[in-house]
Amino acid sequence: MPAKQLLKDKDKKFRLLFEENPQVMWVFDPEDQRLLEVNSAAVKLYGYEPDEFRNLTLRDVQGEEEAARFVSELNAQIRPPSSVWRHRAKDGRLLDVEVAVHEIEYGGRRAELAVLIDITGRRQLEEQLRQAQKMEAVGMLAGGVAHDFNNLLTIITGYSQLILNNISQTDPNRHSVEQIMKAGERAAALTKQLLAFSRRQVLQPKVLELNKLVTGLGAMLQRLIGEDIDLRLALKPDLGRVSADPGQMEQVLMNLVVNARDAMPKGGTLTIETANRHLDETYAGRHISVKPGSYVMLAVSDNGAGMDSATQARLFEPFFTTKGSGKGTGLGLSTVFGIVKQSGGSVEVYSEPTKGTSVKVYLPRIDQPVALETEDAAKKAPRGWETILLVEDEEMVRNLVRETLEREGYRVMDAADPIEAKKISEQYRDHIHLLITDVVMPKVSGRELAVQLTRKRPQMHVLYMSGYTDNAIVNSGVLQKEVAFLQKPFTPAALTQKVREVLEGKARSAGE
Repeated sequence: MPAKQLLKDKDKKFRLLFEENPQVMWVFDPEDQRLLEVNSAAVKLYGYEPDEFRNLTLRDVQGEEEAARFVSELNAQIRPPSSVWRHRAKDGRLLDVEVAVHEIEYGGRRAELAVLIDITGRRQLEEQLRQAQKMEAVGMLAGGVAHDFNNLLTIITGYSQLILNNISQTDPNRHSVEQIMKAGERAAALTKQLLAFSRRQVLQPKVLELNKLVTGLGAMLQRLIGEDIDLRLALKPDLGRVSADPGQMEQVLMNLVVNARDAMPKGGTLTIETANRHLDETYAGRHISVKPGSYVMLAVSDNGAGMDSATQARLFEPFFTTKGSGKGTGLGLSTVFGIVKQSGGSVEVYSEPTKGTSVKVYLPRIDQPVALETEDAAKKAPRGWETILLVEDEEMVRNLVRETLEREGYRVMDAADPIEAKKISEQYRDHIHLLITDVVMPKVSGRELAVQLTRKRPQMHVLYMSGYTDNAIVNSGVLQKEVAFLQKPFTPAALTQKVREVLEGKARSAGE
């Protein structure tokens, strides 16, 4: 075979190898940065046709600064140049690519062959993982702080209520006590938000229809956003059901609506939308916390100020806020994040500066009938006479609970730890009607103590109390069905009401 034909066949093979290579490849002139040749993989990734590519330079794909630095590193014989670069596709998408560059001869002159790997998806997953790890660390701190504060707030609000119950309306000290009570309640609301963010609150889920929840809050939401904002509902009639805590989901919706309102100080349109969604393997592959399957979406969208990428990256951090001093705690969206995550769902945010924001909540869809609702009229619990064994390692909380129950007629035996409680149970010969125990205690948990004591006293009721969740009584923050639970901080009235419900067998379990 003539040498000329051999060269022609060799060139054909190399061109085929270049053109059909699954890796993105292009050839460029290092002097004027002009793109000379690209393969089909490059056309597919960047969206330009081959002829369009040949009219581009590195500056068109990388930007002026990145292209200048890229060529500078090549001229300085840095091979490979910095491995990860930011490129822009024809449709405006930003791509993270790893680049390997090799000097070649092309058309009789020096050129560079670039082999590129699109790592955009990998970088996004890495960033999601870093963000998840950061949120988990902050959540652990927030949960621990909230737990300790809830004990203190139980004491503050509890004794304030006892004082208010025993002084007249004309007492000059009444106003001062009421202010202490209000401050305690505000602090309790903050710790509740911290617990929500850290996913250490106790959820009591029910089978819900989100459409009913939205329409039920409609009038209140309209008052919340004011007259200059147009509230629109786009609710799918065949919406699936979810398992979630009704009160917490109301909190999610209200927080999202308030944020949307604040993004439109001059008015605008706020849309609440629901729909059934199937999140496939492709979607789940881009979001590390999402499992493929059927979901119900709740979306709150506005056409307000929008957010840049830097703000979006910190959006769910506790205490981060773009609002002015005194206009926000920075806990609204972090609360949303915690509630949704603890409910097995995910949150996605889509936003562009000046174009608005859409926050989409996805909750797993379930096929169960909606729970029947019963309304119990609020009433004062009747006085008691039963014997109660109280176990609480925080002395001031223990004193408050004992004093509250003794005022209501109960006989109370108290212990500072599970060991002392077991001794009391063994030595007391008469009937103990109720065990009230803190969940988190040194050495032996409240759950373990209850199991040990009820073996010998099977008729004894159990009421748990805690400032945050613990694996002894919950599974991912959701109460086990047989558990009666009282969340700290609580008022004396809430305590006596719950004690009465448990003793009379009326305590409602999770999921009923």
